[in-house]
Amino acid sequence: MASKSSLFAAAVMAVLLAFNAYQLYLVQSENQQLRQIISSLAARAESMPATVVHETTTVLSVVTGRVSNYTAIYEMVKDSVVMIRVLGQVGSAVGSGFVYDTEGHIVTNNHVVGGGRVFRVVFSDGSMFTAKVVGTDVDSDLAVLKIENPPQGLKPLKLGDSSALKIGEEVIAIGNPFGLEGTLTTGVVSQKGRLLPTGRGFSIPGVIQTDAAINPGNSGGPLLNLRGEVVGVNTAIEPSGVGIGYAVPSSIVARVVPELIQKGSYKRSWMGISATTLDMDIAAAMGAKVQKGVLIVDVTANGPAHKAGLRGGDRNVVVNGVPVRVGGDIITAVDGTPVNSMDDFLLYMEEKTSPGQTITLTIFRGGETLNIQVTLGVRP
Repeated sequence: MASKSSLFAAAVMAVLLAFNAYQLYLVQSENQQLRQIISSLAARAESMPATVVHETTTVLSVVTGRVSNYTAIYEMVKDSVVMIRVLGQVGSAVGSGFVYDTEGHIVTNNHVVGGGRVFRVVFSDGSMFTAKVVGTDVDSDLAVLKIENPPQGLKPLKLGDSSALKIGEEVIAIGNPFGLEGTLTTGVVSQKGRLLPTGRGFSIPGVIQTDAAINPGNSGGPLLNLRGEVVGVNTAIEPSGVGIGYAVPSSIVARVVPELIQKGSYKRSWMGISATTLDMDIAAAMGAKVQKGVLIVDVTANGPAHKAGLRGGDRNVVVNGVPVRVGGDIITAVDGTPVNSMDDFLLYMEEKTSPGQTITLTIFRGGETLNIQVTLGVRP
């Protein structure tokens, strides 16, 4: 019996040794294959053109070296961002701006130049030039200065596409906060489509919200994407909050600035309504079947909307503790483009329409959907 047990144990041991030897063989075989693959890849890498290796290095430096990327952008644009010194009747002020073209036009904020008598443009190298105002627009808070006897070699900044910005995308603000020349701050696009009141009863639509530090003196300076393109003009900060700044989108800059240069002013379309965003609570309070759109609160007598037969509210209700005028027409689309909010509506009017143009409004009234044509006037 003992002899049989010994033989059985020996047989088991032999099987285990054979199995382990086989496993070792497999591992060695796989290692050999891996070495062959690595050797092959190394040979292919050595045979690749040098330009490919260079491009890979460039991409990695942009992805992993944000500081050097900011530095490169700053070096690229610093000669195009200016300080604006404004002398008025009661004192002086400082703002920012940027070179728009080689003829010496400088884009800034309307509130930077408002009330000024003498304007001086200071470049990053310290050179200073006298300028004059050639155009202003209160309702976009934009203005254009023209340098008298502009120097040679001006470097205009390129306007980017603000509509292509994504929430969370990195942006750069350059300006002169508190008179500190050429200050760069960074942040992200916190949100798009904000409405910024102008003080005239109108609002700037499509405003960019950013957490890049914007302070007094930054006004009029560029908000840049990581390609060094102007996607906004820094215009305001939120008085009650830290880390909230606003910039007029480049889509509005591209439309307004050429008119300011050519004509000194900008005429925008006007429909003659007071309105608010329709939300679910307001829709429920007025018994509307639609829950998104623009609710007309009031219609200006003899204005374009009044002449087209649009209707304002006819009664007041309280929604979440706030009185709201309801019962008016609900705008759901303009020229076939859906509008879900006041910003949608105002941005379409700002970017897509002009005085004298006839537009088609899709409205909801009394349970019916209607199409009404409105010929736009000029905003007073």
